Amino acid sequence: MNIDTLLFDLDGTLINTNELIIASFLHTLDQYKPGEYTREKVIEFIGPPLADSFITVDANRVEDMIQTYRTFNHEKHDELVEEYEGVYETIERLHELGFKMAIVTTKIRKTALMGLKLTGLDKFFDVVVGLDDVENAKPDPEPLEKALAALGSTKETAMMVGDSQFDVLAGKNLGVPTAVVGWSIKGEEKIRTYEADYILSNMRDLIAIVGADKS
Repeated sequence: MNIDTLLFDLDGTLINTNELIIASFLHTLDQYKPGEYTREKVIEFIGPPLADSFITVDANRVEDMIQTYRTFNHEKHDELVEEYEGVYETIERLHELGFKMAIVTTKIRKTALMGLKLTGLDKFFDVVVGLDDVENAKPDPEPLEKALAALGSTKETAMMVGDSQFDVLAGKNLGVPTAVVGWSIKGEEKIRTYEADYILSNMRDLIAIVGADKS
């Protein structure tokens, strides 16, 4: 397998935004549907664009809910975002070895850049494709194609790395190998149902998978 390009999801993959996202959903839903949503229930909302989640709550107030969510999310961002062990050193190593890398996220670009900057990963990613950069979000392959074009890469040498079924499906829809992280909040049993080509127990596993351990 000749891989020179890696496309990464951001939340739940490179940075631990789980508590931030859960808190943001609970804060928002408590305003619009008090007492109706539990932590377990909102975990199901992690992955797709906000509009897709909120339309199932109240189709008439989607934009209001998104606004409430993002305001809280940005206020609490630096307090609640954490790093995953092994991520920074792995990304740094891949960058040193000349791998082309991009972020492909269902977050808007502004929020994605906040997370990258906070964790110091911003210096390794010149290409960030956010929700506001595309017509169709993952699992549509459009964001991945856009990232590949910006990197000057082709899908023949690319791989998609993420934590949700949307990441794996986007990779499959494009026809590239996929890796899913074993630390997904969805749990290992759920992860296995995505049928990704690889499951990473630590981000360092990626180095061997793409053959970078031989350099």
